[in-house]
Amino acid sequence: MYGLILAGGSGSRLWPLSRELYPKHLLNIIQDSESLLQSTFSRLKACMPEENIVSITGVKHFSNVKYQLSFAAENPVVLSEPISKNTAPAIVLATKYITETSKEDPVILVVPSDHLIKDITAFSETVKEGEKLAQEGYIVTFGIKPSYPETGYGYINSIDGRKVNKFVEKPSEELAEEYIADGHYYWNGGIFMFKASTLLKETSKCAPDIYELLKNFDFTKSSDIPFTEFDKMPNISIDYAVMEKSDKIALVELKSDWNDLGSWKSIYDVSKKDSNGNVMIGHVLDEGSKNSLVYSSSKLVSTIGLEDIILVETEDAILACKMDKSQDVKKIYETLKQQNDETHKVHKTVYRPWGFYTVLAQGNGFLTKMIQVNQGQKLSVQSHNHRSEHWVVLEGKAKVVLEGKELILSPGHSVDIPVKAIHSLQNPFEEVLKIIEVQKGDLLIEEDIIRYEDMYGRV
Repeated sequence: MYGLILAGGSGSRLWPLSRELYPKHLLNIIQDSESLLQSTFSRLKACMPEENIVSITGVKHFSNVKYQLSFAAENPVVLSEPISKNTAPAIVLATKYITETSKEDPVILVVPSDHLIKDITAFSETVKEGEKLAQEGYIVTFGIKPSYPETGYGYINSIDGRKVNKFVEKPSEELAEEYIADGHYYWNGGIFMFKASTLLKETSKCAPDIYELLKNFDFTKSSDIPFTEFDKMPNISIDYAVMEKSDKIALVELKSDWNDLGSWKSIYDVSKKDSNGNVMIGHVLDEGSKNSLVYSSSKLVSTIGLEDIILVETEDAILACKMDKSQDVKKIYETLKQQNDETHKVHKTVYRPWGFYTVLAQGNGFLTKMIQVNQGQKLSVQSHNHRSEHWVVLEGKAKVVLEGKELILSPGHSVDIPVKAIHSLQNPFEEVLKIIEVQKGDLLIEEDIIRYEDMYGRV
């Protein structure tokens, strides 16, 4: 068996904690020891060898996905989509990659990267049940028995608990209540299983435009996905492209626990509560609140007499809403996106494979950051066309490579990086390195980076 992890998406309903460039599957969102992506990989390892697990993500998340999975596998396989085209092109293309590199026709289990499933034994048993149907030539979808009339999920109708009659888009609350009462509807969790040949055959019948474009990709020589060819793919989900059209769909009820953590209410539902039904995460001081979730990431948050409220604090944004309005957070995210407001895209603290940086101050022509480089890590060899930089070491020791010359800087020492100078910041030492970086220039954006060498494959 092979596994395919879909590691894209923005997690917009978990704003302001989840951002476009650091979405929820990369976050340790329930204060566990692993991110949702890492726990997904661990869950699949209970069903198959780790070398058979492939992840596919967007180019803007590639380095972070690869870095996080490096803690779970020696050489994780991560495919990078040059542009987002929804789940159908991603799944079909990854299926072709698996068949060409394995030279087999395996059963493939497809899972999103942002679900919370704690009962791995029950999950593995359900996967085995689905594998039998997949071997018989079915595309298996794993349905979740609904526990309440959720309007944020799609539904699957199955009279006998196996044959799928129809897929239903996100319903109204009244319709969702009817589905619950009917007893033959399941939540669509986006988990699928199939033989590679079955999916490719059904794609040729149901989505011939996608199937025809497959001939333009050859994974026997490289795992790269060329932009010019991938851009021709339609932007469509696997549900619309194949699942709703095929007569080879079977349903297996997921026997394990399941939560897609798709809203702040779902975070509240799965979290441990105090005697007043509150979930308090971070530095929170409360008096008399009930049935509320308060999340503090950086500051003291004090609350008095809240009831059925969600309050989330990050360095640069605060969300406050009623518990039953948590699905509407996506509307705030979309508004920020339309306004080109950076708070939809990135935190003041941004995580990178080598560590992180925090924006401390910015204004006309300047930007100040605190940069932390973890032990044994280094930034790419790079240059900038529009800015100069000034580095001051706060903690640890820095190895600086500037125009081919190496410098070792201790706390209090500094160095100037001129515009267009080729340079790299490195930490080959045993202590964490922290520096202050002051940028000056007319264009202070992350895109003003020309990379020449990079240990994380970002060149």
